[in-house]
Amino acid sequence: MHVNAPLVDQQPPEIRTQRRRLRACHECDWVSALPPLKSGEKASCPRCSHVLVKRHRYPAQRSMALAAASLIALLLAVSYPFVSFSYSGVSNRIELSETASTLITFHQPVVAIGVVMTIVVLPAVYLLGTLWLQYGLLRNDPLPFSRSTARSLSHLTPWMMADVFIVGALVSLFKVAGLADIDLGLAFWAFCVFAILLLMTVQSIDADWMWFALEGEPLVPEGTQTGMSAAAQRLTSCPTCGLINRISPDRKHHCVRCHERLHPRLPHSIQRTWALLAAATVMYIPANIYPIMTTTSLGDSSPSTIVGGIVELIQAGSWPVAGVIFVASIIVPVGKLCALAWLCTVANRSHALNAQTRTTLYRITEFIGRWSMVDIFVVAILVALIRADSLMTVNPGPAALAFGSVVVLTMLAAMTFDPRLLWDAPITKHPGRQAARKEIIDG
Repeated sequence: MHVNAPLVDQQPPEIRTQRRRLRACHECDWVSALPPLKSGEKASCPRCSHVLVKRHRYPAQRSMALAAASLIALLLAVSYPFVSFSYSGVSNRIELSETASTLITFHQPVVAIGVVMTIVVLPAVYLLGTLWLQYGLLRNDPLPFSRSTARSLSHLTPWMMADVFIVGALVSLFKVAGLADIDLGLAFWAFCVFAILLLMTVQSIDADWMWFALEGEPLVPEGTQTGMSAAAQRLTSCPTCGLINRISPDRKHHCVRCHERLHPRLPHSIQRTWALLAAATVMYIPANIYPIMTTTSLGDSSPSTIVGGIVELIQAGSWPVAGVIFVASIIVPVGKLCALAWLCTVANRSHALNAQTRTTLYRITEFIGRWSMVDIFVVAILVALIRADSLMTVNPGPAALAFGSVVVLTMLAAMTFDPRLLWDAPITKHPGRQAARKEIIDG
């Protein structure tokens, strides 16, 4: 049953309720009791060390201030020149939006949409949603659609890539710095500030406090025990708000607090992950065979594949830039494909002795996937910037779409893989593992 949502104040949920608050880890399914937390502390799963809750000081005010500052920085970034290029008396100046619009003129609308969505649209939606949600909570009167807004925020986070775009911009500038004069505009610095503030905004969201303030804390199912997995008790944890729900395999269930769809384990997780990995592997072949961009200088066209571009950078002495591209375009996607394939293979044969190591590998795989977009952003920036008429131009190649597809497919593969499968071997209940660990973090 639901309890009435408490009035929003600056006190954490532990102070506003006397009931023991339980959580089931999203990565290993272990049920533990949340300890009382103060500002600047976090609670971690005693079994796999996954962070269950982070407590921040003044969570609503903090996230609102950061979100507002981020939006101001983004507005400046899209309103002023981003970077200018001068080569043999011919110059070109671009704005941030042209990194996407120029791709459309070269019949790359899918890549263009991906660029503008990940660096502008989705971050803006996230920040506006944060302001909408937290403002209502501060007024002790949540605004309409607050629950659906809160549910959407966590789904948007992996697809916001402003920080990756900054790395791509730096790589692009290093590639052309020896050939032409580069001038960084106000929008470049504004976007750097925006990327930092966006990361800080995401980190400032106290999801546990937010959902408690928004919808209260419904009672956990009767008989829930700590020190064992939720699945063994026919329970599951909501992936969005963290609430433990009773579930049965023959019915469709939604979280009683946030209405998110619930599953004891992600349906057909291994099969879907294999399918996405197979698709990504197929797309990775044309991504490396075909040119990702073509440079035309004085009428002489020079197609460049991913590997060919790395070799050219090494020959030019740009070892750091070559290293970044090699890691982002070769090591990360290949490593992610291999890691997820191995995890799918061993998931049903996991046991407690190595489940922690495999979970760590999964976390690394999930974290690094988005950084492969560096190469796509490099192409987008160079295509928009290097427009020196007949002297020098850069055109996108067919590999750009193929490689972008690889990035998206591998990210989806990591999302469809359920890490709880790595812990599903029977494990004896351990009395010392019933409470989450409390640690100090930055406030």
